[in-house]
Amino acid sequence: MDSNQQPQFELRLFQYEGWYGEAKNKRVLRVSCYYSGGEPIIFSLTTRIAGITSLVDVDAMRVVEYVDRGKLPMMNATFDDTQARRTATTAPFNRNKSSNIHLNGNVVKWRNWEFHAAFNARAGIVISTASISDPTEQQRLRRVLYRGFVSETFVPYMDPTPEEYFKTYMDVGDFGFGTSAISLIPSFDCPADAVYIDGHMAGADGQALLSSNVICVFQRHTTGQASWRHTDLSPNGRQWNLVTYGQEEVSLVVRMVATVGNYDYILDWEFKESGSINIGVSLSGVLQMKVVPYPTSHVMQEDVYGTFVAENAVASNHDHFVTYYLDLDVDGASNSFVKSKLKTQRVKNLHGSPRKSYWRVIRETVKNESDAKVRLGSEPGEMLIVNPNKKTLLGNHVGYKLVAGPSAYSLLSEDDYPQMRAAYTKYQVWVTRYNKSEKWAAGFYTTQSHGDDGLAIWSQRNRQIENRDIVLWYTLGFHHVPVQEDFPVMPIVSVGFELRPANFFERNPLLLKQQ
Repeated sequence: MDSNQQPQFELRLFQYEGWYGEAKNKRVLRVSCYYSGGEPIIFSLTTRIAGITSLVDVDAMRVVEYVDRGKLPMMNATFDDTQARRTATTAPFNRNKSSNIHLNGNVVKWRNWEFHAAFNARAGIVISTASISDPTEQQRLRRVLYRGFVSETFVPYMDPTPEEYFKTYMDVGDFGFGTSAISLIPSFDCPADAVYIDGHMAGADGQALLSSNVICVFQRHTTGQASWRHTDLSPNGRQWNLVTYGQEEVSLVVRMVATVGNYDYILDWEFKESGSINIGVSLSGVLQMKVVPYPTSHVMQEDVYGTFVAENAVASNHDHFVTYYLDLDVDGASNSFVKSKLKTQRVKNLHGSPRKSYWRVIRETVKNESDAKVRLGSEPGEMLIVNPNKKTLLGNHVGYKLVAGPSAYSLLSEDDYPQMRAAYTKYQVWVTRYNKSEKWAAGFYTTQSHGDDGLAIWSQRNRQIENRDIVLWYTLGFHHVPVQEDFPVMPIVSVGFELRPANFFERNPLLLKQQ
């Protein structure tokens, strides 16, 4: 570093220290030191001065601790971003007109769906009163989801060293997805014909703040993808011809992008004419990196808790967990949580059948909250939210099933302080009795939490959830072991899940719609 590159504190890159077992903890910030080297801020993690950290008491507004571990090399991680930059487009924003999309304020109507799309400073997108018309009941709107949003994230880094141990982020509670929302760029973040919704929130001074174009809504034509298809033989005189039937996949997407520090979250809610709702998050951005005294892994003499992505630069191992709050009202507010377990059965004297085994479905209606938490992959089966008070004409309870995508659970020990604050990440699925004060999985105040509030604590009340107004909580995520291809900017990684009709309709609504 030359004499013109003076170190400075970049307060935009601070981290709340959080609770680590103290009897009484103060409101303190852990601040790292950076220098101005001409790099754009998106790559500012490469300009960190290793070995220097400070602890700032926010109430007293003074530095209470300063640590300097001595001279360490700077990262050799320069990057010419000339081709990577994209400036805001001058294309006009489409406010309320798009083919087949009807936007009235925050109410969205599209084909057989109707719902309310709102903006919240903490959660970002909030989808409410999602209902679908039933072609067998004179297009009557039937409720599926009363309210859904991202309740919390948990991003713990796996470096226990003194300079890094406190990096365990809860982006929704600590910073807010809404307050971190980015104005979307037409033809880049969203298609050219998308419509846009503004957001409003209270500023630090109590005045209303406008967040322009933070939500986009667009119709997705998945060319080359069918929503259903079948090829069959059709008689033609004395010949048989192959005939293919089907329908192109068309869906509606509601999207928001939140940039929280070094990561970008692309949040999607996709509504399909079949009745399915696909919910997911895509991640991109810049890896969290640190300087090490070793230029490469060849000369490494101790664990660096990550992967070398540049000389003297290690990207730390970490997790990404995103927890969704889903207040499902499947054809009414009173619902039940059903586990459909698949059990192997032996064939016993089935009229001389040569088969030895088969599997059958054993359905269990969960009575209480303590029995409703699920660690995915522990046993085969399905999870459904059903309305026990309504049945199809054929006698099946109407419902929706959770189709889980690839996911992970936290591997931290239960007595580790970050895990105590995010105890709910030990299971991917929870179901609780509805309570208007229970919205944020890690509790209302995440930065000062001792783990005594939140989803894992609420469920200990073991309330009855059968035939009640219930909330489904689902955590998606993955363990991130960085690779060199993630540097300097990570290609997008997507994870998600699906809410899919399960005997909600009398038959395939795509075919009923065409009649």
